[in-house]
Amino acid sequence: MPTNKPKTQYLLLLRQPPGPRPPPEYLEPIMAKFAQWMAGLKKKNMVVGTHGLDTGGKVLRGPGGKSISDGPYPEAKEIVGGYVLVQARNEAAAIKAAQGCPGLAYGMVVEVRRIEH
Repeated sequence: MPTNKPKTQYLLLLRQPPGPRPPPEYLEPIMAKFAQWMAGLKKKNMVVGTHGLDTGGKVLRGPGGKSISDGPYPEAKEIVGGYVLVQARNEAAAIKAAQGCPGLAYGMVVEVRRIEH
Protein backbone atom coordinates (compact mmCIF):
# COMPACT_ATOMS: atom_id res chain seq x y z
CA MET A 1 0.00 0.00 0.00
CA PRO A 2 1.67 3.27 -1.11
CA THR A 3 2.02 6.07 1.38
CA ASN A 4 1.88 9.75 0.54
CA LYS A 5 4.68 10.83 2.82
CA PRO A 6 4.87 14.64 2.83
CA LYS A 7 7.93 16.06 1.17
CA THR A 8 10.59 17.71 3.30
CA GLN A 9 12.02 21.13 2.50
CA TYR A 10 15.73 21.61 1.96
CA LEU A 11 17.66 24.84 1.59
CA LEU A 12 20.35 24.82 -1.08
CA LEU A 13 22.78 27.58 -0.10
CA LEU A 14 24.75 28.74 -3.13
CA ARG A 15 28.22 29.78 -1.99
CA GLN A 16 30.25 31.78 -4.49
CA PRO A 17 34.03 31.68 -4.60
CA PRO A 18 35.76 34.85 -3.35
CA GLY A 19 36.98 37.54 -5.69
CA PRO A 20 35.50 40.15 -7.97
CA ARG A 21 32.32 39.47 -9.86
CA PRO A 22 33.04 38.29 -13.45
CA PRO A 23 32.00 40.53 -16.36
CA PRO A 24 28.49 40.10 -17.85
CA GLU A 25 29.78 38.41 -21.04
CA TYR A 26 31.29 35.66 -18.86
CA LEU A 27 28.14 35.29 -16.74
CA GLU A 28 25.58 35.11 -19.58
CA PRO A 29 26.22 31.47 -20.60
CA ILE A 30 26.43 30.43 -16.93
CA MET A 31 23.11 32.12 -16.16
CA ALA A 32 21.55 30.32 -19.15
CA LYS A 33 22.66 27.02 -17.58
CA PHE A 34 21.17 28.12 -14.26
CA ALA A 35 17.88 28.88 -16.00
CA GLN A 36 17.83 25.35 -17.48
CA TRP A 37 18.61 23.80 -14.08
CA MET A 38 15.86 25.79 -12.39
CA ALA A 39 13.38 24.91 -15.17
CA GLY A 40 14.13 21.22 -14.58
CA LEU A 41 13.58 21.54 -10.82
CA LYS A 42 10.34 23.47 -11.40
CA LYS A 43 9.11 20.82 -13.84
CA LYS A 44 9.57 18.27 -11.03
CA ASN A 45 7.62 20.58 -8.66
CA MET A 46 10.62 20.82 -6.35
CA VAL A 47 11.10 24.60 -6.16
CA VAL A 48 9.45 26.36 -3.24
CA GLY A 49 11.37 29.63 -3.67
CA THR A 50 14.67 31.05 -4.86
CA HIS A 51 16.52 34.36 -4.77
CA GLY A 52 19.95 35.78 -5.30
CA LEU A 53 21.42 37.86 -2.51
CA ASP A 54 22.96 41.31 -2.66
CA THR A 55 26.71 41.37 -2.08
CA GLY A 56 26.43 43.76 0.87
CA GLY A 57 24.72 43.57 4.19
CA LYS A 58 25.25 43.88 7.94
CA VAL A 59 26.55 41.38 10.48
CA LEU A 60 25.20 41.54 14.04
CA ARG A 61 27.04 40.12 17.04
CA GLY A 62 26.77 39.96 20.77
CA PRO A 63 23.80 40.25 23.15
CA GLY A 64 20.95 42.08 21.47
CA GLY A 65 22.96 42.40 18.24
CA LYS A 66 24.42 45.70 19.41
CA SER A 67 27.68 45.13 17.54
CA ILE A 68 26.84 45.85 13.90
CA SER A 69 29.42 45.77 11.12
CA ASP A 70 29.48 45.66 7.36
CA GLY A 71 29.44 42.21 5.81
CA PRO A 72 29.76 39.73 4.34
CA TYR A 73 33.49 40.12 4.44
CA PRO A 74 35.62 40.01 1.28
CA GLU A 75 38.25 37.91 3.07
CA ALA A 76 35.70 35.14 3.58
CA LYS A 77 36.50 31.95 1.67
CA GLU A 78 32.99 31.82 0.22
CA ILE A 79 30.04 34.20 0.18
CA VAL A 80 26.43 33.06 0.10
CA GLY A 81 25.21 34.47 -3.21
CA GLY A 82 21.72 33.01 -3.19
CA TYR A 83 19.51 30.12 -2.26
CA VAL A 84 17.01 27.66 -3.66
CA LEU A 85 14.36 26.25 -1.33
CA VAL A 86 13.29 22.82 -2.62
CA GLN A 87 10.95 20.09 -1.49
CA ALA A 88 12.15 16.52 -1.85
CA ARG A 89 11.25 12.98 -0.74
CA ASN A 90 14.47 12.74 1.27
CA GLU A 91 17.97 14.12 1.64
CA ALA A 92 19.30 11.92 -1.17
CA ALA A 93 16.79 13.48 -3.60
CA ALA A 94 17.74 16.99 -2.43
CA ILE A 95 21.44 16.18 -2.91
CA LYS A 96 20.74 14.84 -6.41
CA ALA A 97 18.95 18.12 -7.23
CA ALA A 98 21.90 20.12 -5.85
CA GLN A 99 24.38 18.09 -7.91
CA GLY A 100 22.76 19.52 -11.04
CA CYS A 101 23.75 23.07 -10.08
CA PRO A 102 25.83 24.41 -12.96
CA GLY A 103 27.77 26.70 -10.62
CA LEU A 104 29.63 23.67 -9.24
CA ALA A 105 31.69 23.61 -12.45
CA TYR A 106 32.77 27.22 -11.78
CA GLY A 107 33.95 26.94 -8.18
CA MET A 108 30.59 27.39 -6.47
CA VAL A 109 29.80 25.30 -3.40
CA VAL A 110 26.24 24.14 -2.68
CA GLU A 111 25.28 23.38 0.91
CA VAL A 112 22.17 21.23 1.44
CA ARG A 113 20.32 21.87 4.73
CA ARG A 114 17.03 20.29 5.87
CA ILE A 115 14.44 22.77 7.11
CA GLU A 116 13.22 21.92 10.60
CA HIS A 117 9.53 22.36 11.32
